[in-house]
Amino acid sequence: RIGVLSAVIADAILWGAAYWLVSYEPNPYFSFKQFTVYHDRCAMKVGTDGVLLGAWADVSGARDILDIGTGTGLIALMLAQRSEAHIMAVDIDEDAVKQAKENVEKSPWPGRIEVERHDICCFNSDIRYDVIVSNPPYFFNSLKCPDGQRNIARHTVGLDFESLIDSCGRLLSPSGRFSVIIPTDGMDEFMRIASEGGLCLSRRTWIKTKPDAAPKRVLMEFKKQPAVSVESCLVVELSRHIYSEEYIALTKDFYLKM
Repeated sequence: RIGVLSAVIADAILWGAAYWLVSYEPNPYFSFKQFTVYHDRCAMKVGTDGVLLGAWADVSGARDILDIGTGTGLIALMLAQRSEAHIMAVDIDEDAVKQAKENVEKSPWPGRIEVERHDICCFNSDIRYDVIVSNPPYFFNSLKCPDGQRNIARHTVGLDFESLIDSCGRLLSPSGRFSVIIPTDGMDEFMRIASEGGLCLSRRTWIKTKPDAAPKRVLMEFKKQPAVSVESCLVVELSRHIYSEEYIALTKDFYLKM
């Protein structure tokens, strides 16, 4: 319990507001409307970043989806709820893979989600994916904690931006979409590497915890073909526990209390 609570407190400090977190539950799971995610054996717990990406990524017309660094399997489960696609969810961490498999087996979509342990840099497939999603490790400027498993999940220790983008370039179909969520302070570097890797920004949404706050996260979608980027901003809360209409519309199919 102390480890989980410490992780939640660390996230709250990072965001500058505790209410940005999904919640801290004493139970080892988080319940959504159509599925439950156990996260007691995963380095990274269910959090708002994953929920945002799972709700925001464009899966229209997708037949094959790849979730890189699936962790608990949260995003894969959300995309299964939102589509009819077959989903491959991969992670390098053995405990995460085991727990994600259990979460998938207990969900309504065990036949459409595969969970496998892979280093994405070495992952090969005959499939070129219509959609690739990733909530990647990105706290490359923060101090590493002594938990090696958590370091892989949170820092660019096990997967750097270059490796992620190179993997997406290999595995994305010619007309596919790659969606990601990262902190705003890493955005310029990520976009530079993506451009050098032949990926073009097609959609971007800035995430603000409240109307007068600076964006702390950014959702981005990339394609292989040049595109005019569609820009938007999403405010999570108008005031304490008063969520914006846009945030409710995006997440209401998942959160129990939305």
